[in-house]
Formats: sequence, structure tokens, C-alpha cells
Amino acid sequence: MSADLSTTAYDHLWMHFTRMSSYENAPVPTIVRGEGAYIYDDKGKRYIDGLAGLFVVNAGHGRVELAETAYKQAQELAFFPLWSYAHPKAVELAERLAGYAPGDLNKVFFTTGGGEAVETAWKLAKQYFKLVGKPTKHKVISRAVAYHGTPQGALSITGLPGLKAPFEPLVPGAHKVPNTNIYRAPIFGDDPEAFGRWCADQIEQQILFEGPDTVAAVFLEPVQNAGGCFPPPPGYFQRVREICDRHDVLLVSDEVICAFGRLGTMFACDKFGYVPDMITCAKGMTSGYSPIGACLVSDRLAEPFYREDNTFLHGYTFGGHPVSAAVALANLDIFEREGLNQHVLDTEADFLATLRRLHDLPIVGDVRGNGFFYGIELVKDKATKESFDAEETERVLYGYLSKALYDNGLYCRADDRGDPVVQLAPPLIADQALFDEIEQVLRAVLTEAWTKI
Repeated sequence: MSADLSTTAYDHLWMHFTRMSSYENAPVPTIVRGEGAYIYDDKGKRYIDGLAGLFVVNAGHGRVELAETAYKQAQELAFFPLWSYAHPKAVELAERLAGYAPGDLNKVFFTTGGGEAVETAWKLAKQYFKLVGKPTKHKVISRAVAYHGTPQGALSITGLPGLKAPFEPLVPGAHKVPNTNIYRAPIFGDDPEAFGRWCADQIEQQILFEGPDTVAAVFLEPVQNAGGCFPPPPGYFQRVREICDRHDVLLVSDEVICAFGRLGTMFACDKFGYVPDMITCAKGMTSGYSPIGACLVSDRLAEPFYREDNTFLHGYTFGGHPVSAAVALANLDIFEREGLNQHVLDTEADFLATLRRLHDLPIVGDVRGNGFFYGIELVKDKATKESFDAEETERVLYGYLSKALYDNGLYCRADDRGDPVVQLAPPLIADQALFDEIEQVLRAVLTEAWTKI
């Protein structure tokens, strides 16, 4: 391999969601090592991992125990598929996840990632309704600006037109309703409960408009990622659950980001007090030490698939991989032994308060989120909440902010899927010292960004 990793990366490594042209005459940032809540590049410079990789490395970098678990499992059984066969680690992990899950979500269908888990949930919903004699129920409802993955079905559920346009036509039958961004609320912006009820009622209106006999499922993240960490208003999920029950529509809790401690609970639906029909999850299950995802399914939904010759005609070669399953179990052991969920619950208010210090900056419009998952929305007029236009977004967000944050030692996300936001989701081992360090970098960079508007 070439000694110049950056040149080789540009020549051969097609990076994901990346403007490759931006690296034609600039070095490709190359991360070579991680330790705790920090990462290091190929020049030895240290950065705060303010995004836990990609909302993934929940237990932190450098966990030798997880690497050793993978090594041991690969020696014993490196691979075997779950196509009509089981292996011990997949069985054990399925039991463990079912034990954490609320209600009767006792069946676990493994995938290799979150998008596949979402794809699984929609396919399962379609086939379930065919098996129970309601074959016209196939449509899905999700929220504006929400991101649910890149496979064709998951991308159809995604509510970001710009991400979908290059790949259209997509899977038909995916419809959108308003999200829970109360900072931009078109109505009831000063009454969270009324706003939450209004948002939930838009789901019912969409079900009624499409026809309840055509709608299979509603896909919702507990805290919506894209757009900048929209938490649910009080009573929102309870109202959605009532609506879904009334119209025989399945509620899918897309917890690819929010599960496994990101909000301080194993499954985020527990944080907000609702029981879905399915949970999709991935990322933090192994803290990224090996890829895995899952769709957890209620006994009620699974029941017709366990009768006669019915078969869920769906699967993935690497779903429930023995090494990944073993690493997931060891990762969950760390969660329990070190009390990572409780640590998030104990310190989330401190993290939020630290970030809210930034409200004194003219560019900071809103700070929102839950657990260790926050978004800072940037504006050019705090009084009117006026956002940036396309040129300003390109110049300030992409032309300055993303690179400046990284150059100042903070890896995080500066994003304009929706309105311009900076997102933060550090490893769950983060403490007040790290919160302060993050705030100091943000303060310096956002202060400079304001001069470039």
C-alpha cells in the first residue's frame, strides 16, 4: 500500500455521502486510532469524537475486551448463516434483546445495519397484513426531514427530497407528515402539549386521507435525527399509539441511533413511555466494534409467520454474524457493569446546560435534544428565526464551519438537512470536562462563523 494514505484514498476509496471533488487538491482526513472519547489522525493530532463515530461508539474507543471477544469467537465459529440454522451467540443475543424490550417484542430478526432493519420492518408489515387477510395495507407514514436509511424501501420512508431525487422512482406508498420541531412550529409553538397533539393528529389525518385499509405502518424515531435532534413533545407518542391502534396500523420505533444508551435507556421507547409493534436498531449494539442490526417484532406480528408453511421470505448473508453477536453481548455486559445508561441519565441535564451557554451567541437559535444527543440550530436573526439562504449555507456551513470545527479539534456534524445545525452525540463515557471542552471549541468556531455571514 502507498505510504501516502490521503492520495491513495482519493484515488481508490469512494467515501460515503462525500463530495469527492473536494479532495482533489486537499488531503483526505484519515483517522488511525481511538481512545476513550478521542480519535487521532495520521499526523498524531487528537480530536474529540463528538459524534461517537456516527452515533455508534457508545462505550468509547479502545475497548480491548471487545476486540478480544471478536478474536475468540472468530477462532471458534467465524461464520454461519441464520438461514434455517442457529448458532449460540445469535440465540443468546436475541434472548438478551427481547429481555430489554418492552411489551411482547420477543422475536428478533438480525440484519447487518440500520437501513436493513428498516427495510425488514416494512417488508414484514406488508407480508403480515397479507397473511391476516388485509392485503391492501401496504403504505407507510413517516415524518418530513426524517432519515431512515439508504436501501430503496428505507429511502422511500426517508423524508429528505434531496437524498431521494437521484434514485427515483422509489418504492411507492410512502407518505410524509410534519415532524416535531417546535422551534419551527407552524401552530402551537408556545404550547408543547398542544403542539404534540397536533403533530400526532396529522398522522391520523394522513391515515384517513389514504384510507386505513391501505396503511400498514408508521415509522418514527424517538428523537428525530435529521433536521437536528427533534425530541417528542409531551404526550406525542401516547397519542400516536392510540391512533395506530384505532386504525390497525403498526407503530415502528426506529431506534437505529436512539437505542443502547444514547438517551439513557436500552430502548428509547422506554424513555418516552410507549410500546411499539417493532423496533429497528443497530449502531450502538456493538458500539461499532463489529456491524450488526436487528428488527424486534411483537409476538402478535410474528404469530402468523409461525403457522403452517408461512415463511418470511427475507434475509441477509451476514445478519446475526457470530462475531458481531458475540461482540454485542460483550458490549452490553460493559453497559451493565459500568452503568452507562444511568450515567447518561445522571448527566444529560449537565450536558444540555453546558451547550445552552452558547445561547449568548447571535448565531445560535436553538439547542435541543435528549440524553447524549443534541442539535444546535444556527440562524442569522435570533428574533425572527431567519435561517441562511442557499449561498450562505454553502459559504458558512460547508465553506467554513465543518472544516473549522475539525481543525479546532472537534469531530461532529455540521448539516443542512432541514435547517443548518451542528449535531453532538459523544460516547456515553463523556463527562463534564468533555462537555466543557466541546463548548469551548464550539464557542470559538461559531463566534468566527458569525463574522462570515
